[in-house]
Amino acid sequence: MTEKHQRLTVFVGSYAETANSGVYLYEMDPSSGAMQRLDEAGGMKNPTFLSVDEINHRLYAISETQSEGERIGEAVAFAVDSARGLLQELNRSTTIRPSASHIQLDRANRFVAVSGYHGGNVGLVQVQADGLIGQLINEQQHKGHGADPARQDRPHPHSVLFSPDNRFALVADLGLDKIIVYALDSAAGKLTLQSEVHTPAGSGPRHMAFHPNGRYLYSINEVNSTISSFSFDPEGGCLELLDTVSTLPSGFEGENTTAEIAISGDGRFLYGSNRGHDSIVQFSIDGASGKLTYVEHVSSEGEHPRHFAITPDGKHLITANRDSNNLVVFKVDKESGKLKSTGLTYNVSKPVCVKPVQFEI
Repeated sequence: MTEKHQRLTVFVGSYAETANSGVYLYEMDPSSGAMQRLDEAGGMKNPTFLSVDEINHRLYAISETQSEGERIGEAVAFAVDSARGLLQELNRSTTIRPSASHIQLDRANRFVAVSGYHGGNVGLVQVQADGLIGQLINEQQHKGHGADPARQDRPHPHSVLFSPDNRFALVADLGLDKIIVYALDSAAGKLTLQSEVHTPAGSGPRHMAFHPNGRYLYSINEVNSTISSFSFDPEGGCLELLDTVSTLPSGFEGENTTAEIAISGDGRFLYGSNRGHDSIVQFSIDGASGKLTYVEHVSSEGEHPRHFAITPDGKHLITANRDSNNLVVFKVDKESGKLKSTGLTYNVSKPVCVKPVQFEI
């Protein structure tokens, strides 16, 4: 019997034209953080955001295509040969109009949710038993506007996050200053409005992260560079706003928008990215109250950190700096949560999403 071992794989999504590579597969050395590119895939326009089925070794990406002369979103499924470090496209299927900005598997790997920033809509797409992308089976259209006429003249759903028990799909709508909670009916393949909560006016929620204890949710707010903390009722699927803090150092007067948010596996630290200040901000989390306390800012060592992720073992954090075309690897101090550059940087054209996954092979 062959002994199984672990392989730390890093997937990268980017802005790209159809003729060029847009999705990349790397292997990472878990000790040093060094990465080696193993494969790449093209044929997709702007496969920016990715979602990974770790159990069945599948990768899902968004893309843009045309239907009857109009833009339409597309979802693309790949098989991941984690032993050999290869990607194989399985199929693709159209999703929502005019395009999708984000993709997220539910926690049972039965559906992907796609967010339509430009169309104000959210779609639920079936994943077939063999891992192929199925059809769009449910769509929700948001209505209204937010406080900032320049950025919030209409709905802008930016991302979906499923609750730890997979009963709810939470949508961060940047245009409405709301997090909208839908009940997920897995049997019917349907989203039903459950509740909603406002973020501060003009904040523009973008991405979210659950605390490992499942009692707190955090949203990073793009428009006014803040992070909001919420308590979460897992039974009723309701959120209550607790606090909002700035992601920027006091006295900073330049232009900035935020992007990604992540929490350490032990639940002690939260990180967010600033585009403009070009930094990763770190907070400590009080596990009893959910309160955030500022720790420090660290340069992203590149321009416009659109995304970042912590490796599953918690030892490294990888930033995707879109405008400087580079990935940067940081070491995470286990006790303090502080980041220190490893000096390792990798050239990638316009990286937007980075997904480190520990595969058993």
